[in-house]
Amino acid sequence: MGLQPLEFSDCYLDSPWFRERIRAHEAELERTNKFIKELIKDGKNLIAATKSLSAAQRKFAHSLRDFKFEFIGDAETDDERCIDASLREFSNFLKNLEEQREIMALSVTETLIKPLEKFRKEQLGAVKEEKKKFDKETEKNYSLIDKHLNLSAKKKDSHLQEADIQVEQNRQHFYELSLEYVCKLQEIQERKKFEFVEPMLSFFQGMFTFYHQGHELAKDFNHYKMELQINIQNTRNRFEGTRSEVEELMNKIRQNPKDHKRASQFTAEGYLYVQEKRPPPFGSSWVKHYCMYRKAAKKFNIIPFEHRSGGKLGDGEVFFLKECIRRHTDSIDRRFCFDVEAADRPGVSLTMQAFSEEERKQWLEALGGKEALFPSFNRAIIPRPEGSAQLDKMGFTILRKCISAVETRGINDQGLYRVVGVSSKVQRLLSMLMDVKTCNEVDLENSIDWEVKTITSALKQYLRSLPEPLMTYELHGDFIVPAKSGSPESRVNAIHFLVHKLPEKNKEMLDILVKHLTNVSNHSKQNLMTVANLGVVFGPTLMRPQEETVAAIMDLKFQNIVVEILIENHEKIFRTLPDATLPEPVTLSASPPNAPPRQSKRQGQRTKRPVAVYNLCIELEDGDRPNLPKEDTPPSSLDSFSSPSPTAAAAHGPPGPDKNHLLADGGTFGDWASTAVPRWPAMIPRTLAEDIGLLVRVKGQYSSQP
Repeated sequence: MGLQPLEFSDCYLDSPWFRERIRAHEAELERTNKFIKELIKDGKNLIAATKSLSAAQRKFAHSLRDFKFEFIGDAETDDERCIDASLREFSNFLKNLEEQREIMALSVTETLIKPLEKFRKEQLGAVKEEKKKFDKETEKNYSLIDKHLNLSAKKKDSHLQEADIQVEQNRQHFYELSLEYVCKLQEIQERKKFEFVEPMLSFFQGMFTFYHQGHELAKDFNHYKMELQINIQNTRNRFEGTRSEVEELMNKIRQNPKDHKRASQFTAEGYLYVQEKRPPPFGSSWVKHYCMYRKAAKKFNIIPFEHRSGGKLGDGEVFFLKECIRRHTDSIDRRFCFDVEAADRPGVSLTMQAFSEEERKQWLEALGGKEALFPSFNRAIIPRPEGSAQLDKMGFTILRKCISAVETRGINDQGLYRVVGVSSKVQRLLSMLMDVKTCNEVDLENSIDWEVKTITSALKQYLRSLPEPLMTYELHGDFIVPAKSGSPESRVNAIHFLVHKLPEKNKEMLDILVKHLTNVSNHSKQNLMTVANLGVVFGPTLMRPQEETVAAIMDLKFQNIVVEILIENHEKIFRTLPDATLPEPVTLSASPPNAPPRQSKRQGQRTKRPVAVYNLCIELEDGDRPNLPKEDTPPSSLDSFSSPSPTAAAAHGPPGPDKNHLLADGGTFGDWASTAVPRWPAMIPRTLAEDIGLLVRVKGQYSSQP
């Protein structure tokens, strides 16, 4: 299991497990930084020490073999597996070169050293600076909160209000910085795969050209190099799309974080200060705890946690809630306080302090106390607004009219479905097609009023406007599972089975669309829309998760793979029934939203992952709870918190139980062409480029790339 995604919504919760996940990302980046630094040093040794070339190459090969990429999420694509395995392959190539014992000249400064130094200084260095600011702001924020909560409630209201405003402004600044830091951490984890491997690929190609007697080995390397370049380009394309989705989600959460709270197994959770009673003359102290409450079971967990002490978790306590009562400032010299009484600890009452009055009211509502005026912590998933598009007879008419026009007029248009139409024209066309009165009057095949890009954009917009994606919310996770693992054959069989579980109308429309996309891919030499490119465009159009999170966005690349499988196996999937003798696809259960960080396999022997390259086609011509404390808390474990309840006689009732188109709808075709084609600067000799026949069309002109 790789690194866990860092959810933006967790920046506002700032839980202990969120901090653990951040430290895991930071440790991985530090490991990467040290490795790159060592690799650069080794590269310079290869240039400067010809006499020690053999020893330097062996060390270099050893470094490559031992380093492994971590990934975000629970699975890798085939391209990422190939990139992950590439360093071991490079190590093997070096061993073969060492056997030849030929004297060679290496010029790796431009192709390896400078790009790695640039990546380390500009990217990893930037993350280090962000970490310093984040740590500094964390210290400042929680210090200010401590100071603020120690203010006496007897001070003037104006003084208290001014202090409240200052604390809130500081918290908002901290949240902003936290969002930026989390985004940067995840971006660099994804970026390093291609930013690091691509210079390595250039280095290897350049080194082979200088070998006088390495011609045969270089020919063997060429095939692998081409496949890896495609893996890198596919990964880069998916990265660009994923980054835009992540940034959009971050901006949504920044604008309204309360509307994007993640579904949780707890009714309420967050930080509270708990009063600890001490024997005279020491009085009492207030200790910050992370508290979690399940309303159905009336179960309360409190775990001491201090951000400024390295984030070490203390020993937690568990008790069952009897009642919750609001504390007035005339009975305690602190604001935002309330008392909770334990049902399983007679006479034990804890005084707790929230960060603000609003948070206290939320806790009171969740715990069944007084002033239950605010909605619960545990928000439901916000449903997506339904559009006017429906999966009915009119929808099939729209689909068939658009497909017929595209295949008649623009099947060979470059960037088909990737080049977008003018938004106003697309909306106008779609409105006319969805109107019973005007649908039949629209002539898409013969009319010059509607450009092909307008028609394709209208088709995609119709599919995205459906109340539910064509491949349904219910089966979304099931479709993703086979794309993450297994052999190509098992993936096809699993998706074949799942397609036939779709509702009949969904399957029928999907059949019509995929048949059309298969036809489009058959003309890829003219329109440059290969199966992989169509997967990028239609993956998020046909599939989307019901809840929008960073973890879901990280699965976009697997949605693309599912669409690629549908296109490449259309006849089998839609024209035959699934093999009844094969077992049903296995679905994987997701981890709870706030589960503790997963233990990396790096601590022991890493499980070997098979490298099964499913699709290498781009056009070169173009847990129930988190590590909670034990249930059986000894009677004395709450003694430091306990005090006779002043309100034990009070009776309270017990608490009751689209942007889904990635790069498809952004930029011009010229912009797309310049990014969709692999970059081939000095990494490939001219002779090799001629062998490949590399011919790239960029902005309407063909030019041979040396």
